Amino acid sequence: MKKNVAMIFMLGVVFLALTACGSKETATAGSASAVDMLKMLPVDAQGVFFIDFNKAMSIESAAKAIKEDDNYQKYQEFVEKTGIDPEKDIYYIAVAVQEMAGQGEPTGAAVVNLKYNQESLLNLIQEESEKEITPVDYNGVTVYSQVDKEEEGFAFLDDSNIVIGELSGVKACIDVMQKTKDNIYKNETLAKLLDKTDKKTLFWGAMSIPPEVMDKAASENPMFGDLKAVNAVTLNFDYSSKNIKAEIRLESSNAESNKRVAEMLNGLKAFGSMAAAEKPEIGELVNKIDISSTAEHVKISANIPEDLIEKLMPKAAAGELE
Repeated sequence: MKKNVAMIFMLGVVFLALTACGSKETATAGSASAVDMLKMLPVDAQGVFFIDFNKAMSIESAAKAIKEDDNYQKYQEFVEKTGIDPEKDIYYIAVAVQEMAGQGEPTGAAVVNLKYNQESLLNLIQEESEKEITPVDYNGVTVYSQVDKEEEGFAFLDDSNIVIGELSGVKACIDVMQKTKDNIYKNETLAKLLDKTDKKTLFWGAMSIPPEVMDKAASENPMFGDLKAVNAVTLNFDYSSKNIKAEIRLESSNAESNKRVAEMLNGLKAFGSMAAAEKPEIGELVNKIDISSTAEHVKISANIPEDLIEKLMPKAAAGELE
């Protein structure tokens, strides 16, 4: 998905739309489940990422960050004009990555599950847009796009769900809603990967990786030669007891390659630890990371105290960690 699109839905600034005539609501805001959301994503996706936005906004530090942000006034104006309070009214974001376009940025779309008023939201979008927004009919559903960004679009799927992203991804989600295209659960490879994720966490996902992607990475840096055996990635991130917990698994059936990848990453970890003398926060962070391997995957996990992140962020922003 293009970077600007990802920023839009992640910041909760723009949620774009028009109602699908006669479509059946499948994921009601406030009572939907992760499974409901995944059923709205197309079968041909290579990857799926899921964000429990409501859970994220319930974290004390997240609410504090919003209120201390320089753009908080604009946030308040958004709430007043649309009636949407992202801290309360946005529930989930489910992202479908359709393909690795040119082995560069992926393309796809995101379905946002929320409570909203269509008219007020659409009015704000048109008011804030620097370019004209044009409606296009797609199988009875109105899809909007800016005149200079025709490859991107957005549409209301129903009263609780809005889809935004690459036009091909938006149309694919509409096809799924209209049952002219299978959903993600018909993709056996991705469904098996998703079974390995913890769906109770804040952020989770899975991605199957085409061989040519890893071949390219290995050809550009011989040190990554063993990564050619990696065919998928699963991940989980969560927040609990003032700790940020993460687990990333590089899936591969080559036990020897997995072992060598783990050894390489542990070597990089050791190299990072050398910076601890001058930058102790870096050493503290690196020591929170654990890397291991099995016959099926390489696992990278971490349990990082929130106060350590708070110490690192201002220094990173000031370039003191470079």
